[in-house]
Amino acid sequence: MTLWFKARRVQAAVVPALAAFAVLVVVAHDQYVQLPSLLTARGNRVFLMQLVPLVVTSALAYSLAQAVADIEAVAKRKVRHLDAALIAAVMMAALAAALLTGGISASPEASMAGRNVLFLTGLMLVARTVNEQAATAVPVGWVLAVMFIGYRDFNRPWPWAVTLHPAGYLPTFGFCLLVLTAGIVAHMRFRRL
Repeated sequence: MTLWFKARRVQAAVVPALAAFAVLVVVAHDQYVQLPSLLTARGNRVFLMQLVPLVVTSALAYSLAQAVADIEAVAKRKVRHLDAALIAAVMMAALAAALLTGGISASPEASMAGRNVLFLTGLMLVARTVNEQAATAVPVGWVLAVMFIGYRDFNRPWPWAVTLHPAGYLPTFGFCLLVLTAGIVAHMRFRRL
């Protein structure tokens, strides 16, 4: 397990990314920028919390990409189960940091960051099964698409732009959990070593 822990760069990549995520959520939870929209005449108000989940998803993609296929193929321990435990622990820590910050500061944007980590990580895990090199690009592409074409009208996101939905909207939270679960299942069953 120590070899897996070191190979996955948990201390070197994942823990600092979680710490950076928590600090950014606390510091910038109410900060936003006005970006031009490709679909509406008005601009899009984009909270920086839309970008912050990428810190976690990118670090997790990097960590999971550190697999040593030859060694893991003959390992006694179930490496995929350890990976799934790592993913679950990272998701719980990120969600807890975001919900705690959102609760203390009464900031729905901070809570949205935690929910969006779940969704974007699920996307990344599904993308890894198809093309491991594209795993980091898929969540980034999603965030950029949502920033520029995610609103049908000022402050009214399209139904597909789930990362822009209000924090308290439970169907979106359930959908994000479903995407994360699909990503973990895909990682466990279909990932190539």
